[in-house]
Amino acid sequence: MRNVLSLFRRAPRRQPHRPPNAGWYRSESCRPLTAGQIREQQFHQVRRGLDPVEVHAFLHRVAAELANARRDLALTTEENVRIKRALRSWQSRFTPGARW
Repeated sequence: MRNVLSLFRRAPRRQPHRPPNAGWYRSESCRPLTAGQIREQQFHQVRRGLDPVEVHAFLHRVAAELANARRDLALTTEENVRIKRALRSWQSRFTPGARW
């Protein structure tokens, strides 16, 4: 019976969903964060400390920058490995005494 009654209860009102970046649009033309910007970032103070929405948005931006940097590093490492293999293959074909 309790399960049936719980279906008719009103769900608690939730605040409208806000994206973690507070609606900021990040285009490719947006410059990446610098270490100085991160060190100097200040947030508005609210009753119990810092504004959690601003802190959350900033942390998401830093996390995105870090993810992009790690992805770029992985791609660069893969490309370096590919180039080294191609160079070794080319060198082995043209070393003296190599037979075809």
